[in-house]
Amino acid sequence: MILAVDAGNTNIVLGCIEDGTVSDVMRLETNRKKTEYEYAATIRQILRIFGRNRADFTGAIISSVVPQLTETLKSAVALITGHDALIVGAGVKTGLNIRIDDPSQLGADLVAAAVSGLSMHKPPLIIFDMGTAVTISVIDTDSRLLGGAIMPGPTVAMEALTSSVSLLPHIPIEPPRKIIGTNTIDCMKSGAVFGAAASIDGMIDRIEEELGSPATVIATGGLARKILPFCQRDIIFDENLLLRGLWVIWQKNSKK
Repeated sequence: MILAVDAGNTNIVLGCIEDGTVSDVMRLETNRKKTEYEYAATIRQILRIFGRNRADFTGAIISSVVPQLTETLKSAVALITGHDALIVGAGVKTGLNIRIDDPSQLGADLVAAAVSGLSMHKPPLIIFDMGTAVTISVIDTDSRLLGGAIMPGPTVAMEALTSSVSLLPHIPIEPPRKIIGTNTIDCMKSGAVFGAAASIDGMIDRIEEELGSPATVIATGGLARKILPFCQRDIIFDENLLLRGLWVIWQKNSKK
């Protein structure tokens, strides 16, 4: 069993993976001020709830888009598992054919998501990771990652709106009863939820037009559950897409 860690700007998601099966998924708030000992204590406590201990783990892997936390998490994972975690980055085998201008700019989370998508679905693929930002990765029929797009996530967009317009209140990201709002709160909810869903549908249309063929669309990330039910396109929701990709990458790099 390995411990897989995906560190994002808002949340850190961890999971235990054995023979490709993801279990015991944990979600922590990303806190750049915490030390490795604080993270280790929190994670160990949660693992004990699941009945996991140090002897259960044969390895670990980390993908991180928070550079200042990468080494902290690596040290924390070593304290918990007794193993040096593999960090997804330059020099790590992924099997991914990256065709963007500078492959070193591709985030570890997008690498893991693409590897996972290709391990389960026939390309072309469009992959949405819906978190602080909504990132889109596009993979063509030859399994080449061509690039993608980045949009503000619904929470970021809402925070920008309320901080710039004095009379608008802070509200949660949740759907109103109907698209046409009849009060300020419902109008804001409509824009946040239905607006995000419409932008996703629209991006899929335009990407498929540029690809010249329909694609399988996959979505993951913390906000996907709130937005996907209101999209008009068929989208596969995969909550553990990134963790499963980390398993595939770990296998490609583990010593036989």
